[in-house]
Amino acid sequence: MAALEEPRQIELSNNDCDTGCCGGVFVTIQRQGNRVVWSSWLNTDDTRVPVPVDVHFDAAQYDAELARAVADTSWEEPVDTVARLLCQELVSSGWFERWECVVNRVELRRDAPEGVKVHFSRRRNTVAPLSDFVFDLPVTRDEPAGEQARRLIDLITADDPRETAERR
Repeated sequence: MAALEEPRQIELSNNDCDTGCCGGVFVTIQRQGNRVVWSSWLNTDDTRVPVPVDVHFDAAQYDAELARAVADTSWEEPVDTVARLLCQELVSSGWFERWECVVNRVELRRDAPEGVKVHFSRRRNTVAPLSDFVFDLPVTRDEPAGEQARRLIDLITADDPRETAERR
């Protein structure tokens, strides 16, 4: 997670459950001059487990390692790559904003059949009532992920998404 001068609490764990139910591990990340500090550790799952002391990193090395990790997509399965490319394109294109909508989340479906769900809603400041929509998009291992992402983006952006997506 990028380190800024303003401290931010970040959840490090992912329990495949809700944090309120199964807990999580949190840390506060802050840039302090030429150092990055991870502090104020919190384990909400099992308070008997000791949390680490503050961890300090050289800021330049931290930034370099973070950039390297972000650029490494070699671990991705096709569903991961499609989801990443969909997110990048939908955010950079401003497509949903054109229709007075906002993307709420992009969810991976790893069980067969694999897929990506794009959840979005109308902006709350519009006159129409808030509506939730979802595109449930299949992903296969037979077609290159980049081609699938492009095809799915074309499908989403072909028309008003409020008309082509499923209502929730």
